[in-house]
Amino acid sequence: MKKQIQILAIALLSLFVISCDDNNDGNDTCCHGSSIVDIASQEDNLSTLVSALQATGLDQVLSNEGSFTVLAPNNDAFDAFLTSINATSLEDIPVEVLTNVLLNHVILGEAQSSSLTNGYVNTQAISSASDTNMSLYINIDNGVSFNGVSNVLTADVVASNGVVHIVDSVIGLPTVVTFALADPNFDVLVQALTRDDLTQDFVGLLSIPANSPPSPFTVFAPVNNAFVDLLDELGVNSLNDIDEPTLSAVLSYHVVVGANQTSINLSDGMEFNTASGSVLTYSVSDSGQGTLLDNNARISNIIAVDVQADNGIIHAIDKVVLP
Repeated sequence: MKKQIQILAIALLSLFVISCDDNNDGNDTCCHGSSIVDIASQEDNLSTLVSALQATGLDQVLSNEGSFTVLAPNNDAFDAFLTSINATSLEDIPVEVLTNVLLNHVILGEAQSSSLTNGYVNTQAISSASDTNMSLYINIDNGVSFNGVSNVLTADVVASNGVVHIVDSVIGLPTVVTFALADPNFDVLVQALTRDDLTQDFVGLLSIPANSPPSPFTVFAPVNNAFVDLLDELGVNSLNDIDEPTLSAVLSYHVVVGANQTSINLSDGMEFNTASGSVLTYSVSDSGQGTLLDNNARISNIIAVDVQADNGIIHAIDKVVLP
């Protein structure tokens, strides 16, 4: 974990040098004033955050020159977080875990609220499934929220080395279920995964923590329009018109267990043994588009890649694959 903090410090220093070079207008205002940690220390409602930063050594890193965004949970947020994990104080959390949770609130570069858009960014937290940075879903449709669980209370507290957004909840380490619930592009998928009559508890399965078999997971997640097209293809009106064995088999066909397949590791002709027992084949089209070929010779395009959770990864697809 010390190495992780050192890497973050080097990255922040690099951003600082670039930022100052790009914005040097002779006024030398880029690199002076109160740091993020200074500002947090002056806010009574961020005292638990400051204690957490000090306990992990991140206070030193985030006091240095750099350019980054910190999503700062207030004291009430930390109280609720501790209760949710049956802890009474920060000392009950292993330092390595607390460090990664805090890094899940740090984004390299300064992102003020006016620049935020719906979509994914990377935090500085590291996934247990891949040793790569974890994703964070931002939604600005009704205020600003992160991973569907944390809302901005106070935005754009500007410091010498970035910006702070004070939030109302600690953003825990995400599972693949976290992103399915947070991202409205997967609303119909969630409806399918949570249908009352399913014999397989897909939410429970895909919530299994990292390093606990059968995780990690690679999920090829159909977007909403993919399900609309499936209903048309099957000649039915709703998901409820699909019988339980068929729906369970279809959903299982989108899950690969025991693997976190990042896009950089996908290669033409690669076959995936899915949870349904059937095989999916990855290929690359002449135009360079990554695709999946199902057992019915139907092709689904991979339209977004590498939504990285702590227990697996999601790639979005535009067609429901059929076993």
